[in-house]
Amino acid sequence: MRDINLLPDLELALIQTELAWHDPEANRTHFQALLEQARGADLIVLPEMFTTGFSMDSASLAEPENGPTSQWLLEQAARMQAVICGSLIIQAADGTYRNRLLWARPDGSLAHYDKRHLFRMVGEHQHFSAGEAQVLLELKGWQIRPLICYDLRFPTWSRDAHNTDLLLYTANWPAARRQHWNRLLPARAIENLCYVAAVNRIGSDGKGHPYSGDSQVLDFQGEPLLAAGDAGGVFRVSLSGSALASYRERFPAYLDADDFSLLE
Repeated sequence: MRDINLLPDLELALIQTELAWHDPEANRTHFQALLEQARGADLIVLPEMFTTGFSMDSASLAEPENGPTSQWLLEQAARMQAVICGSLIIQAADGTYRNRLLWARPDGSLAHYDKRHLFRMVGEHQHFSAGEAQVLLELKGWQIRPLICYDLRFPTWSRDAHNTDLLLYTANWPAARRQHWNRLLPARAIENLCYVAAVNRIGSDGKGHPYSGDSQVLDFQGEPLLAAGDAGGVFRVSLSGSALASYRERFPAYLDADDFSLLE
């Protein structure tokens, strides 16, 4: 069994910014400049669909697997010597379109998570295929589970009290429902006894929908360690593995968690 008392501190950098609508090259250039402010972080997190904004034009905007943004992420991860992640529109090898979070490591390897819950209120389920599996990724011994935007509303998909040290949400969450965002994120931290980091965008998209930001990092009691508000920029925080271990020892609610399995 892992001893999370031995986990080193994990340095996070969250990038909250406006996005250029349907312009991957402009967004890559924009983020490349911002990445300099994240130097020294272990994990750098970009918003959902960070190359295009939250668009349903999957057929015209999708990149192939190992396309230009995938290669760009790997180049930046190597340059920064950090893991860099964020989601974009990908056409998978089976021909389906995915809202896919890419996890680019500095060693040149790439992992991914496909968004499970597609936002039907704008027809995302009609333009994308849902992900089939949860993903647990390791960084410096930390167990990190990436999720995307609308996934936040579904606690069963986020639930994992035994192994997850950090739940990571990347989003384009609209200002109209910011209250939901700000209430659900602490709930996910409290019920899972883990850290939560969430990155949202600011500004307005090509459809005129405003985004309020509210990127944040919460500890295992739902207390804020970082709150970006509606400001643009690079926001940094350090997570303590020993503090997480100490809290779980004092309050081992996970021992009374219900057993369950997810069915397709």
